[in-house]
Amino acid sequence: MAASDQQDIPEGTVQNILDQETLKWVFVGGKGGVGKTTCSSILSILLARVRPSVLIISTDPAHNLSDAFQQRFTKSPTLVNGFLNLYAMEVDPTVENEDIPGIDGQDNFVSELANAIPGIDEAMSFAEMLKLVQTMDYSVIVFDTAPTGHTLRLLQFPSTLEKGLAKMMTLKNKFGGLLSQMSRLFGAEDEFGEDAILGRLEGMKDVIEQVNKQFKDPRCAQRSYGCLNVVEQDLTTFICVCIPEFLSLYETERLVQELTKFEIDTHNIIINQVLYDEEVVQSKLLKARMRMQQKYIDQFYVLYDDFHITKLPLLPEEVCGVEALKSFASHFLTPYEPPVAKDTVEELEKRVNVLKQELRDAEAELERTRKGKQKA
Repeated sequence: MAASDQQDIPEGTVQNILDQETLKWVFVGGKGGVGKTTCSSILSILLARVRPSVLIISTDPAHNLSDAFQQRFTKSPTLVNGFLNLYAMEVDPTVENEDIPGIDGQDNFVSELANAIPGIDEAMSFAEMLKLVQTMDYSVIVFDTAPTGHTLRLLQFPSTLEKGLAKMMTLKNKFGGLLSQMSRLFGAEDEFGEDAILGRLEGMKDVIEQVNKQFKDPRCAQRSYGCLNVVEQDLTTFICVCIPEFLSLYETERLVQELTKFEIDTHNIIINQVLYDEEVVQSKLLKARMRMQQKYIDQFYVLYDDFHITKLPLLPEEVCGVEALKSFASHFLTPYEPPVAKDTVEELEKRVNVLKQELRDAEAELERTRKGKQKA
């Protein structure tokens, strides 16, 4: 590769995230089981070094933040042990009727009607959480999101609410005064009529759209509305976490395409659990896995040549606890280099003897195979 080509490749670290002082929302997402929680936890630790205050939120129903930091977190921001400016909270992006503002057991009919809209519970719950977060004074907020499918649904909820409102308006126009009569029958004409619930949904939709505008990449808006001569800064970015396997590559490509469609900025990919070809590795299985991984890593670089691609090594132990997270954080800022083993003469002779024995075993196996073919 030419020197000029190497200079054009973005740096393989997350330093660009730390340097981008305008960032307010940082989403970390990807396929299930690729290490999103570990990466988002380390990213929040790194941001805490350069920002006045950082909040990390888990929106995955299967919360792992408590396990990563080895500290119990709840739906209220809790200061992480060992830090003065890093807070964490775990919220469930699903909601029960009693959790939806303005809806309680007295208007079951309207409540059931509203909840019949696909995705409305997640949308309203997430909107409430974002409204709560907006009132908090944190310089940057990191989201440890659920697996890709759930995350994409959350990105779609402005349109989900819009479609839901359209359906309810259609029902209202179709059935005329039926809803009002039923509301009067249940004694809920004023406070719990269809106009009231539609008003609540309209208000929730306004909140979501306001947040959604912050999520969108302003550069996309400038491309769409070139006549606007307004200088805007990126408030949001999405970091895709994956592993070097086919399904994860496919999921990442789908995620990047969806983020582009929603005009949400993304320019960082973290490839986790990478096996490096260290000289001491003798396992045939590991060698085969390395070759497979390298094939997909090469595809990542071809598909995302303008992304910051950070490769993280697969470790023999879990990364749990603040000290382990801090230690592993160095690989986010400096590309990992496998250690170069300097063997002694005795160790080299031992390795040569092992290779000779493997060669003798292979020759014996070949001879047995030939004799078996001759008999056949």
